[in-house]
Amino acid sequence: MDSHQTPIVVEAEHLRKSFGDNHVLKDINLRLAKGENLAILGQSGTGKSVLIKCMVGLLFPDAGRLLVLGKDVADLDDRGLDEMRMKVGFLFQSGALYDSMTVRENLEFPIRRQMRSKSSAEISALVEESLENVGLSEAIDVMPVELSGGMRKRLGLARTLILKPEIMLYDEPTTGLDPITSRGISSLILEVQEKYNTTSIIVTHDLECTRIVANRVVMLEKGICVAEGTYEDLRQSNDPWVRSFFE
Repeated sequence: MDSHQTPIVVEAEHLRKSFGDNHVLKDINLRLAKGENLAILGQSGTGKSVLIKCMVGLLFPDAGRLLVLGKDVADLDDRGLDEMRMKVGFLFQSGALYDSMTVRENLEFPIRRQMRSKSSAEISALVEESLENVGLSEAIDVMPVELSGGMRKRLGLARTLILKPEIMLYDEPTTGLDPITSRGISSLILEVQEKYNTTSIIVTHDLECTRIVANRVVMLEKGICVAEGTYEDLRQSNDPWVRSFFE
């Protein structure tokens, strides 16, 4: 993808974030082009999740600039953050579901909160479309506790997609899932990109997920971007550390 001709929707420049003496992000520079799936690959504790939490204003960097859809996240007030979060979907590791609500109620919740003008019929149509898109139509009236791990992930994705975000952030989307279910979730990320024309960042240490979904890969090590390229570029890298990750 030629990012010179395609709008840049996320841009980080010299981003730093520490928690006390733990310097998690030391100097992060990256750009995300519209329509692209970017995988951020690295071992646990390398700052991957901290980086995407900064992108939605759940954390704020100590230094550097972070632009999302053209706006500096650090400059946004509460209203600005709310408006930005409507355009940026965040799929947490846990799926972040409400166990006291049915599948239908879990999906209605963000619409009722963010789209108050919608009628009950419009809300029902959005819920049904969203579940159909993730292959969960038959689960509309069950409780999340009755769903498998893979189904909970799908439901979390449906709930995020219901607001039609421009950017999707996936935090370890395949963690804790068996290989077949993981491949299903990876394929679903691709389908979402094609159907909704979303731009996505996928934070992962799952090589198979990375291979399936990523147009481009950034590798993080000790809070720094150490390598960038396609999956094949990095797999055949001259750098022994980068190549070792793919063996």
